[in-house]
Amino acid sequence: MGKFGHLYEQQYAVALFNKVRFDIEGGGSPQPQLLHRKIPLENKSIFSGSLFQYLDENKKWRNRFFFVPDSYNISYYDNKAAHDRHLHPKGTINCAGCKVLTSIEQYMDLISNCLPGVKAKLGSSPFLKCATQFPLILWHPYARHYYFCVATEKEQQKWHAVLLDCVRHANDGLSEEKKIQTPAFTDAVRLYRQAQGHYGTWEMMCGEPSQILSNLVMEGLLPVLRDLISPRLKGKLHDRQRNWMLISDAVYSLVQGQCQAQYEAVLQKCEVARSSLEASIRTDMDQIITSKEHITNKIREVVLHKSEKLLKVSIQPYISSILDALMEPTSRGFAEVRDVFFRELVDMSKNTLNDGTKEHMEKISMLAFHPVKMQSCYEKVEQLSLEGLQQRFDVSSPSVFVQRAQILMREQMDDAVYTFEQILHQSLESQTTEELCKTIQRCQDRVIKKFDYDSSTVRKRFFREALLQIFIPYMLKQLSPSCAPELPRFQELIFEDFSSFILVENIFEEVVLHSVMKDIMMAVKEAAVQRRHNLYRDSIVLSNSDPSLHLLGENPSIDWAGEYGGTQEEVDDTGEDAEGDAEGQVEVSNKRRRVKQVVSMIQIEGSPALPSESCMEVPGVNDILEEDGEEEEEDEEEENSDVKASPDKNESTSPKASDELSFYIILYPSSVYIFFYSCMI
Repeated sequence: MGKFGHLYEQQYAVALFNKVRFDIEGGGSPQPQLLHRKIPLENKSIFSGSLFQYLDENKKWRNRFFFVPDSYNISYYDNKAAHDRHLHPKGTINCAGCKVLTSIEQYMDLISNCLPGVKAKLGSSPFLKCATQFPLILWHPYARHYYFCVATEKEQQKWHAVLLDCVRHANDGLSEEKKIQTPAFTDAVRLYRQAQGHYGTWEMMCGEPSQILSNLVMEGLLPVLRDLISPRLKGKLHDRQRNWMLISDAVYSLVQGQCQAQYEAVLQKCEVARSSLEASIRTDMDQIITSKEHITNKIREVVLHKSEKLLKVSIQPYISSILDALMEPTSRGFAEVRDVFFRELVDMSKNTLNDGTKEHMEKISMLAFHPVKMQSCYEKVEQLSLEGLQQRFDVSSPSVFVQRAQILMREQMDDAVYTFEQILHQSLESQTTEELCKTIQRCQDRVIKKFDYDSSTVRKRFFREALLQIFIPYMLKQLSPSCAPELPRFQELIFEDFSSFILVENIFEEVVLHSVMKDIMMAVKEAAVQRRHNLYRDSIVLSNSDPSLHLLGENPSIDWAGEYGGTQEEVDDTGEDAEGDAEGQVEVSNKRRRVKQVVSMIQIEGSPALPSESCMEVPGVNDILEEDGEEEEEDEEEENSDVKASPDKNESTSPKASDELSFYIILYPSSVYIFFYSCMI
């Protein structure tokens, strides 16, 4: 943490300079055609329902109620009544860095590698035996594992999609709104790992800063602990595995607490110094830029011929094949997003025509955040494979690219839905049912056209970023041994007053980035010119095709249920059994509204619902009969409410290419891709 803190302070000053420079000089990017809302899930929840959970403390399976709010941090309660009375949850699960498993075999394969030299005998039974045939397991390399199971395959599929969405959202934990803290943090982590010899993508660059830093510590600490503790673990194989997982989780919790405290201290120190740094930047901006350009030219003379040689031999032959591997599954995923959006609109039109009401429009509002309906889109991208190239370019896993593409797909879907809602609502003044269907068709055609344009822009940017994320670490690893020793002499050419904002290590990486940028740009441009995968050329601009549309971006999200479906019911917080929470209920009893749930509950025909008043126990491992699951999950009804979001215009910002591409943070394993659009143009 001491080394990281030093790097963070350096990168904080550089990120602040880049932010101030961009604010002064501005930048440009293709104008998106679709509207964007910043808080789409305000006053909404994702999912809730009952699951059997395995409790380590008594080795029992118990039925518990799980609630997934808009934060995607899963809360669980003894029963639904405890949630409805707003009691504190029994626990909360942050899914960052987790894998969602649907079989005991998958889980045993992972934990069998946690203790080297300790292998299970062939045919030995696992220490965990599910109460049903349909398990769901949250596995984390360092933290606690969570074990669930459900009664039917349909429930398993729905919960699997929900849990995957929680992981996807939690992994995307660094906020793009923090224009200084996020790039400073990402650069500091990357430089720290490079100092340890770790280049390339990193799967555990996920979650909040404290989680990422904990993963960084555990990456080096866990092997040491394993060598120290593993020989001392006694008992049966399963006991040793279980004890090791408990030790790892305890250490991870300690590490995370310390990392959180030290990171907050470093951040506070930087924030205190921000005002003086910013004053210096604004006073000496021109001189800093001139000095940086001078140093850049000097470093380019040393690096360029080496990087061009490496580029010609080791990079250019692979650009086309890697681009093809990225384009095929990603474009299929975006095409599936388009198809799902189209099918949902067709169904909505049919239902509206049949009953003559507008209530069905509410169902499409949160389509992008419906993990089950979006699952077919996500599965297309999961077919992405970089086999044969991962080892060469030190790509640990394609999951970094898969999850980034899935986040972009979700954003595109929500932009399309939000744009459709705004256009349709504007056209709904006193129309008959027949006129309404024609209006829906016209609005649908407009939005689909805009989606195709924005989809092309987003995918091209993603392809460029992914290629850079693959090639730049490899080039840095190859060039650093010969170039890094020559960099310190250039630091002497920088005035002391400017040394906080100009770092030769950053400039070296920017020079390397510039050297490969042209080839990547040409490869993506050629694919667009050939109209491969429905990509548009950069020269096709629709900026003035619908000039009045973005005025609608100031409007709130449409409350279809409130306008056309009657009033919403409020939560009754004054239940008969108020024991233990009477004081908390007084404040919220007549204010809190029932939040609308994006995913409807599963209704299992012909099966009794589990009682919501109690937490049902399931026999322990030794007492489970070899039968199908005897318990069914509690059926819930979809909840409705008045929902108003706070949308905003789609104001994407990006620096000019002349910013020396100091935003190269996007090149490395992170779910954050910041400020990159214009340097691609």
